[in-house]
Amino acid sequence: MSCQACGAPEFQTLFHATDRLYRTTSRQFKVVACKGCGLIRLHPQPTSEELAGYYPKNYWYAPDRSAAGRLEEFYRKLVLRDHLNFVERAIRNSGLTGPVLDIGCGGGLFLEQLRPRLPEGCLVLGLDFSAQAAGIAWKQKGLPVVCGDLGRAAPFRGGGFAAITMFHVLEHLIDPREHLAQVFHLLRPGGRLIVQVPNADCWQFRLLGRRWNGVDVPRHLTSFRASDLIVLLKQTGFKNHTIKHFSLRDNPAGLATSLAPRLDPMARRMLNPNEGGRAKLVRDMLYFNLVVSALPFALLEAAAGHGSTVMVEASRP
Repeated sequence: MSCQACGAPEFQTLFHATDRLYRTTSRQFKVVACKGCGLIRLHPQPTSEELAGYYPKNYWYAPDRSAAGRLEEFYRKLVLRDHLNFVERAIRNSGLTGPVLDIGCGGGLFLEQLRPRLPEGCLVLGLDFSAQAAGIAWKQKGLPVVCGDLGRAAPFRGGGFAAITMFHVLEHLIDPREHLAQVFHLLRPGGRLIVQVPNADCWQFRLLGRRWNGVDVPRHLTSFRASDLIVLLKQTGFKNHTIKHFSLRDNPAGLATSLAPRLDPMARRMLNPNEGGRAKLVRDMLYFNLVVSALPFALLEAAAGHGSTVMVEASRP
């Protein structure tokens, strides 16, 4: 398959890896880099049917009512603040009012926190492939969420949105450029796209290689650097790019999960659904301590322009 960014057909193999986090398969996958531009991707890419089998059930966050669950909910709300600040600033700078769409919204925690921050006249909507996630967002948070994706069951008219967010979505898509083109079509002129992906130009990847959580074989089909993402955004018509290299929610936690994947709360929820309340609380505290320990390194690499995630604000001219 030719490179998504530059079209070059030749690549070099970086390493082989398997599903280290959720263990949905024991199959070994090849991770390659384009010889033309260096874009990193899975090769060969799985089909849509194969890819669906690599996602465990409940592949999204939903809090439970236990003490550990309430603490996790509080923590998630706390670390979402820099995402919220970035998106709120982008929308206010656009000067537009209108609906805001979060693609890959899961259970709707981000939209729930964003809604009261938006200017009057800005509604929030979500889009997610999981019917269970959409149901949680509707029933528990009162958020309108469509179950589907941009290419299927997404009844949105072109030019209707003031802003669209995509957090950790693009790396999962078989054709990211086509999805960005569809997002461009959905935005109003002057509308903002805020997209975040793992950053393959981070120090964590250089140090940990295949053990870096941002690779996440086989669910991450493409591993972007900031330059790769900017190329795709320019190819699909977006302008005026603002780049952010640090995420309080994602960068320290990504390093913690890379070092101790068995402590990751999401992975434990999938692999050990009957984990007892006390055991969950103890492991959550161990994971939290590891995240805190990872924070100085995450801040340092982001300050050097090599943070483990990259968030980009772009606009439709």
